[in-house]
Amino acid sequence: MELNNVKETGVLIVGAGPSGLALACDLARRQVPAQVVEAAPALFPGSRGKGVQPRTREVLDDLGVGDAVRAHGGPAPVGLAWENGERRGEHDMFRRAAPTEAEPYGEPWMMPQWRTQEILRQRLRALGGDVLFSAALTDLAQDADGVTAQLSTGPVRAAYLVAADGGRSTVRRALGIAMRGETVDPSPVLVADVRIDETALDRLNWHLFMGEAGYTALCPLPGTADFQLVAQFRDGEPDTTPEGVRKLIAARTHLATDDVTEVRWSSDFRPRAALADRFRTGRVFLTGDAAHVHSPAGGQGLNTSVQDAYNLGWKLGQVLLHGAPESLLDSYEAERRPVAADMLGLSTRIHRGQQERGAATQQLGLGYREGPLSRGRAGLLEAGDRAPDGAAGDGRRLFDVFRGPHFTLLSVGPSAVPPYADHGMLRTHRVAACAAYGSGLFLVRPDGYLGWAGDTAEGLAEYADTLGLGLRSA
Repeated sequence: MELNNVKETGVLIVGAGPSGLALACDLARRQVPAQVVEAAPALFPGSRGKGVQPRTREVLDDLGVGDAVRAHGGPAPVGLAWENGERRGEHDMFRRAAPTEAEPYGEPWMMPQWRTQEILRQRLRALGGDVLFSAALTDLAQDADGVTAQLSTGPVRAAYLVAADGGRSTVRRALGIAMRGETVDPSPVLVADVRIDETALDRLNWHLFMGEAGYTALCPLPGTADFQLVAQFRDGEPDTTPEGVRKLIAARTHLATDDVTEVRWSSDFRPRAALADRFRTGRVFLTGDAAHVHSPAGGQGLNTSVQDAYNLGWKLGQVLLHGAPESLLDSYEAERRPVAADMLGLSTRIHRGQQERGAATQQLGLGYREGPLSRGRAGLLEAGDRAPDGAAGDGRRLFDVFRGPHFTLLSVGPSAVPPYADHGMLRTHRVAACAAYGSGLFLVRPDGYLGWAGDTAEGLAEYADTLGLGLRSA
């Protein structure tokens, strides 16, 4: 491998999809040197992963893009069934729950994938980073001290490399990691972003058309003038050309070809569920579609991908900057692979009509109770649980207290007093009461999960040392 003029960084992220950009933002706010490289000349242009689940909204809010997500997205429209050009009735495809003190987001948020990536890239640039485009990975080698990646733009040396380069991951294949799974549905699917004459179809509903050829859906994308077209092909192969997309819409709906004023992007795929055998080999990690590929029916792929990055980012930061043992990184696969496996099963069942979209799709109930970093329980919660929101007692929310790259030692109740002081990576906060917690001491990880919980601080200092989080007496 040619090693002249080698650039160096802490973490090399291969792929500028949702997981790669989310990880880059998290590392940048931690002051971890990182570089995102993308083989394509620009960000992905399509809407494919358009559903942002409540848990992912919490993650994006913590990463500093909550306002942008609210401004550029919107709630999922209610489905409207059509038959022979006539409206046959509405059907809501999603569980919609009112926001609560503990769960501030109650329903999925619709935003095209290209917009999510655009927002994350803007955040990354504000934090001092950016994406290097037209930089394809051609080879990699790792040793005890780091990874050397050969890119089309030249070699890069990094302490760690993260593959965020999609279902056909070049990195995963170079490592020889198998991807095992099944075809969820043998029928190919066409997906496209189209614009439709506003007098021909309203933007108030998610329009659904059933027929012998397969289902067809036109979903208005909030914050844009576009509809996302999804069409199943029980026979034949999709024609993804603009002319083919127009003819498809005219054949399966009451719209005419001329009603489709623009075809902005199109692609096709076969719904598949697959999981990588490993999420880590040495100093290389797999995230997002490089590690797990979902049917889009459950709206879990992008969300699981972003949360992979959220889990990995703080751990890389602790190891690279704060003296945590390298073994902390083993917990990434131990925590995220079981979650990905569960979400793959959920997506597949929803695709096949075996389960409705419900609370499980919102991902608020996911956690790491059985994970290697979870210790103890207190009040109503157990280590590994998602840390709920609530009133912080000073005009702020608990999520305001948690927001940022730090850990939070939260004490709840009159007798729970944090015996440690704030420092660079730790914030302490006390509330007299919080219904979602009960009472006790809770160490909230930077990714919003409880790492440790107890009625007293016994054992907390020893636990914190394993994370590279030194505690200082108050």
